Amino acid sequence: MNKPDKPNVASQRVADILAERILSGELRPGERIKQDELAAELDISRIPVRDALRILEMRGLVSLKANAGARVTSLTVKDMDVSYRVREILEPMLLEESIPNLTDDDIAEMEVIKGKLEAIENTDEYLALIREFHWTAFRGHESPLLAQIVERLWDTTQSYRLAYAKLALADADRGKIMRAERNLLFESIKRREVEIAPPLLATHIRRTHMTLLKYQHMHDLLAS
Repeated sequence: MNKPDKPNVASQRVADILAERILSGELRPGERIKQDELAAELDISRIPVRDALRILEMRGLVSLKANAGARVTSLTVKDMDVSYRVREILEPMLLEESIPNLTDDDIAEMEVIKGKLEAIENTDEYLALIREFHWTAFRGHESPLLAQIVERLWDTTQSYRLAYAKLALADADRGKIMRAERNLLFESIKRREVEIAPPLLATHIRRTHMTLLKYQHMHDLLAS
């Protein structure tokens, strides 16, 4: 057996591994997480696995129930609806606060990410780059609590965003709309338009939200 990590280090390492598997869709909503198998796979005791699951429960990624074990959080359509309504309010606030503090390097980084998104076809890579694009835009925020809430909403709605990404990447017209919205948002942020960029972001979130409500066969897409 390998030399054991310190408990808190080991727990965070397990949490990071599980979070990556959940956010990538490798572990699907509602799927059971078997602690014994995970501990054996990672060559560690069950204690850091148990602690990691508690960390992920606080992030909203895992649901823990007595005598039922741990499962990947499964968001209902109603939960998704509420989450997107909240995102539409909070994310523009975070962006508005961030824009004046973004550096030229931040803007240049966003432009590079945007360029990569233009040619991407892989869903997992697309979602990772979208997250990087938006969180670079949020980098200048001064409200850790607000950012924490928004990040939790991103995490818990990941399965729906994964399904939406599959829709968008498979539909040329929808893809054009997404690129146009992203270009408008980027140019507005680049010009430091504090009064224009946040409403553009709100519109994008609302359109995604309406599309998700329209296509309620999301789980079929996730299973494909």
